[in-house]
Amino acid sequence: MPDVPRPPDAAEPPQPPATGEGYGASAAAAPVVAAPAVRRAGWGFIALFAAAYLGATLQLLAPLVVTLALKVDSLVGSDRAPNSLALVTGIGAFLALFANPFFGKLSDRTAGRYGMRRPWIVGGLLSGFGGLLVVAVAPTIPVVLLGWCIAQLFFNALLAAMVAVLPDQVPSSQRGLVSGVLGIGLPVASVTGTFLVQLFTGNQLAMFLAPSAIGGFFVLLFAGVLHDRRLAAADRPAWSWREFAGTFYVSPRKNPDFSWAFASRFLFVSAYAFLVTYMAFYLLDEIGSAESEVPRLIFTGSVVQALFIAAASLLGGPLSDRTGRRKIFVVTASIVYGLAMFAVAVAADVNGFLVGMAISGLGFGLYMAVDLALVADVLTGTDTAKDLGVFNIANALPFSIAPAIASAVLAVSGGSYGALYAVAGVCAFAGAAAILPVRRVR
Repeated sequence: MPDVPRPPDAAEPPQPPATGEGYGASAAAAPVVAAPAVRRAGWGFIALFAAAYLGATLQLLAPLVVTLALKVDSLVGSDRAPNSLALVTGIGAFLALFANPFFGKLSDRTAGRYGMRRPWIVGGLLSGFGGLLVVAVAPTIPVVLLGWCIAQLFFNALLAAMVAVLPDQVPSSQRGLVSGVLGIGLPVASVTGTFLVQLFTGNQLAMFLAPSAIGGFFVLLFAGVLHDRRLAAADRPAWSWREFAGTFYVSPRKNPDFSWAFASRFLFVSAYAFLVTYMAFYLLDEIGSAESEVPRLIFTGSVVQALFIAAASLLGGPLSDRTGRRKIFVVTASIVYGLAMFAVAVAADVNGFLVGMAISGLGFGLYMAVDLALVADVLTGTDTAKDLGVFNIANALPFSIAPAIASAVLAVSGGSYGALYAVAGVCAFAGAAAILPVRRVR
């Protein structure tokens, strides 16, 4: 069994938070129960956590990168596909805005023998899988939309609980290392997803469900061995509408560091959303690739990007822990990613596209390795899943807003995806500037 750190029993006397209240908490709220002391995480736990995080990421990433666009294209044709895809991804992402903090809040309040995170990890996985099944067999765009909304809701419940395991069970001195290892999950998920999709080209059911089933295996394995944090029923805060409203809000005045980190992540993910959502159309229209070649080219680009993400994540995370600095890594990563978007924008052929993907891997890997550790370090309360759920709005909101912005950019530029990726580069540069005002973390 993996070396999983076991938190102290929930029956231990609660201690007050070290500094301030949880984000969105009010003075009138019920007594806050502090998180248990966190012990050093062993490599067995880190490896299994990373595999499960990879599996959770795979649930949404594989459809977004390849299969969802191809499904929409098969139903409405290439002329209507961009607008139909924007509708599906935009509404799905809008639901994710509320799903992540809402389910995170429920996870923070879950008391029972199975722990605080496990029920939402398992339930979110199984329900989200059902949503993908609906998308795979959908005969019309409205049914695709219904299935994708179900998948977004419940996979975000899974992700909200999964991300909360980091502050639950990893001490601050290891968070850069663990975040760096988790950062590998994204490129591996991208490569794995596109590889599996191309294996099942022509079979839409398998294209959607095979990556999800493989990723789900690792999620269930981790949930089965996790020594989950537990909350005694007597310590669960009383429910109120005021507390519920606070689920979706963080005061910029009271928590400026969190707000600046949120803004940086939002801008950075906006650049990423432009890249992955419109990559298939970019290859078709800008590079001139044949439709039958698109899955293979996306897979090749994902492999190239993954190699550089893995290298940047594994080096950047531990180096951040060793130096005790986070901001300089996040700023550098954002600038590098912005340069990558401009490289993609001016690419004239597949080779230029692959060069841009390689540079983007360096920036993305370094950013994801350190930014999550930075955010975990600025959390001051005990509602960690809820706080990270609010922060995860910065991951979901760009996928809702990006289609509208992209449609406007494409309309103004005469359908130029190069112009769209130049806008993505500007977003990444702005993300670098937004992290500079953070004070609590160096």
